[in-house]
Amino acid sequence: MRKTITINGTEYKFKSSAAIPRIYRLKFGRDIFVDMQKIEKQIKIQEKLKDEMQKKCEKEGTEFDESKFESGIPIESLEMFENIAFLMHKHGDPDQPDDINEWLDQFETFDIYEIMPEIMEMWKSENKQMSVPKKKRGK
Repeated sequence: MRKTITINGTEYKFKSSAAIPRIYRLKFGRDIFVDMQKIEKQIKIQEKLKDEMQKKCEKEGTEFDESKFESGIPIESLEMFENIAFLMHKHGDPDQPDDINEWLDQFETFDIYEIMPEIMEMWKSENKQMSVPKKKRGK
């Protein structure tokens, strides 16, 4: 799957394919499936906390200021996301730097995290289960 994502007004080409898990394992020595599950879990926790804060504000009659809601996604999860986004971008545009730090230098401080939902959705679309397990087929 290929996707062009705009970051701070510039278009970047990302690609997810069957090669990504292997490239990720070779480059970072980690399992991308495990890491994506961790990131997804942290995002769900943050969404739940945000919803709870919004409901609390509604109950108290105060306005919820999203800009004051601090993300509590652990640094380790953010680093895993950076690694995944880097590989998907490098896979989509081989002219990108080979070093992740050089790659990150082309973005403003928090720009890369703003595309997290798009990268996560791209990953889910690429890896959705197409077959039905035997137990669910009634066998």
